[in-house]
Amino acid sequence: MFEAQTKPVTAEAFITFILQSENEGRRFELIDGEIVEKMPTQLHALIATLFIFRLSLYFQNNPIGWVFTELRIKLPSDDLNDTIPDISVVLKEGREFNPNEPLTFMPDLAIEIKSPTDSLIKMRKKANYYLENGTKLVWLVDTQRQKVEIYTVDDTEILGVNDTLDGGDLLPNFKLPMTDLWSQK
Repeated sequence: MFEAQTKPVTAEAFITFILQSENEGRRFELIDGEIVEKMPTQLHALIATLFIFRLSLYFQNNPIGWVFTELRIKLPSDDLNDTIPDISVVLKEGREFNPNEPLTFMPDLAIEIKSPTDSLIKMRKKANYYLENGTKLVWLVDTQRQKVEIYTVDDTEILGVNDTLDGGDLLPNFKLPMTDLWSQK
């Protein structure tokens, strides 16, 4: 039996796709040459807002970086990926970037919040992609199981409802009790 082969979509074709009028106002990512639409829910937006609020307060008191929502990342050396983490943290450390263009390097912290249509397997694969390309810390937030998976190059940890998320060496003294996160439901 013959199976149709689908060619991976390139970054150039992806840009053409997202600029089409029927895609206006929609959010897409390019993951390993496949176009994926982001479909956040109200809970997803609520959890993202809490993270943005807490991280913004942290950076107000510790001006070592910036927090972004839906920041597009396009590595110049990668023609098959064009990602949009739900939340990105970039430490200042002498970094410069053009605010009118996608980020051309990985954020120091990437946060992905699971929507009902997301697969944890694909989210973990994306976390590995971030880490392999320079991200130091990834938080995968599973809204259904009320858990946060923490990834670094060397370690993985899973936090439950009664644990406290901390920023480790990357964000010293940042703390978010999981009870604060899940009380938003």
